[in-house]
Amino acid sequence: MHIVHQDQHFIIRQFSVDEQHLFCDLFEDEEVTRYLPYRSPEQYAEMFDAALQDYTKGPFGRFGIFDAENNDFIGMCLARKFADAEGQTEIGYTLSKKYWGKGIATEVSRALVRYCLLNTESGDIVAVTDLDNIGSQKVLEKAGFSRTDNLKRTDAELAYYIVERK
Repeated sequence: MHIVHQDQHFIIRQFSVDEQHLFCDLFEDEEVTRYLPYRSPEQYAEMFDAALQDYTKGPFGRFGIFDAENNDFIGMCLARKFADAEGQTEIGYTLSKKYWGKGIATEVSRALVRYCLLNTESGDIVAVTDLDNIGSQKVLEKAGFSRTDNLKRTDAELAYYIVERK
């Protein structure tokens, strides 16, 4: 099982097949999904299956975040090619509510930026949030992202953050 990041606080790693329930249960909390597009439980199960397949295609995908001390499931994160801008790599995360406000999202974001920089040769690292998701916007700023012009899609406008590759 590939480990993306490990320190004394948490481990970011590939999911195993038997962890689908952890992934899907995370998205049952309405507060956790408040700023995410609606998906049915079946769609989350399909997303998990796709994540397992993505592991065979390269370094990117959706990964589990686990407590380094007791292996408790903290949440999930992702690193992928950004669909809206060629050459950019997108990161994102979703944490279980009991792990909010502990600095984990900031550290996960920093770890994902390092991972992306090591696993790509060019391009900037980006993240997007709902315009109302001030908490995640503060996390991204603490993690070293700078806000740029909003990203305008046909169906939404999102706050757009970037870490420029030096």
